[in-house]
Amino acid sequence: MDSMEPVRIGVVGLGNWGSFHATRLGETEADLVGGVDIDPEARERFTETFDVPTYASLNGLAEAGADGVVITTPNQYHEEQATSAFDLGLSVLIEKPLAHTLESAERIAAAAEDASGTCMVGFKNRFLPAVEVVDGYKNEGRLGEITHVEANYVRRRGIPGRGSWFTQKDAAGGGALIDIGVHAIDLALYFLDFPEINEVLGQTRSQFGTRDEYTYLDMFGEDSGPGQFDVDDSTTAFLSCADGQTISLECAWAADREPTDEFVVQGTEAGATLDRGTEDLTIHRAETIGTPHFVNASIETRDVDPIAAEQRAFATSIRTGRPPERNTPEQALRVQEVLDAIQRSAELGRAVEIE
Repeated sequence: MDSMEPVRIGVVGLGNWGSFHATRLGETEADLVGGVDIDPEARERFTETFDVPTYASLNGLAEAGADGVVITTPNQYHEEQATSAFDLGLSVLIEKPLAHTLESAERIAAAAEDASGTCMVGFKNRFLPAVEVVDGYKNEGRLGEITHVEANYVRRRGIPGRGSWFTQKDAAGGGALIDIGVHAIDLALYFLDFPEINEVLGQTRSQFGTRDEYTYLDMFGEDSGPGQFDVDDSTTAFLSCADGQTISLECAWAADREPTDEFVVQGTEAGATLDRGTEDLTIHRAETIGTPHFVNASIETRDVDPIAAEQRAFATSIRTGRPPERNTPEQALRVQEVLDAIQRSAELGRAVEIE
């Protein structure tokens, strides 16, 4: 397409998360051209908010001249919407995870390979400046060989609305693991350059979401009680990689402990501690200059909206016709394989391999 033309992007799935994405498009080199949702009330709200037309199917958005779409539907509909968009020649940005099951994710990745448009998956954290610093230090060899990543994403009380699609396995594919653990797994694999994984040991739990009296201070969405809660609310896992690297994961929607959103990266030359929530980053190393000593260097970066940066990369990919360098469907499929392996390990009560 003409490099001077604005990229035209629509949103599929017009709930809260769809509207959130729509507001960020204004910060990119892209125009919001419309939205798609089967719910007429959601379409009406979206039109009133953004003053753009909405449609019941992707066909209307394609006929309106969209170049690409951002898919923010419940996970179980990712495949249907993504493959339909590919068939219409549209580029696609799919919110994480790639799908609600490994089999569905495999079909999306296969369809993306044959599509004329480009495809990205919404792992926004890779666009955080602090994450880019860690990745840059790694690529320049300043950390040496990374041997272990400790990935944590734990909320004190943060179940996203009991009774919503988030808490129903058929719609979401899982609970805390699929919703927020996926971010931790993705960054850990990203820091390790997506290594081959030999074995996965995982344990999922439902300790809080199934309680009649679930004590919380605030909640995303409305609480309908434990009746429609058949997913995990916390997960612990350990991954062993082919070249000796390891990953430990702790994620929870609810836990009786202090919340944490911290990643610890251990390298042979230096290490890093990253708080993803605050973006505080410290580089750790040992020196012998003058006398042996430890260095803990605090890194300060500029503020960047990671979703706007992600959408900017998506728009650039559409404009240039080149596949994205980050957040590829192949990488998202690797993440989905780990999610599936953790769930299988929990069901079987033993470590499992990823084929």
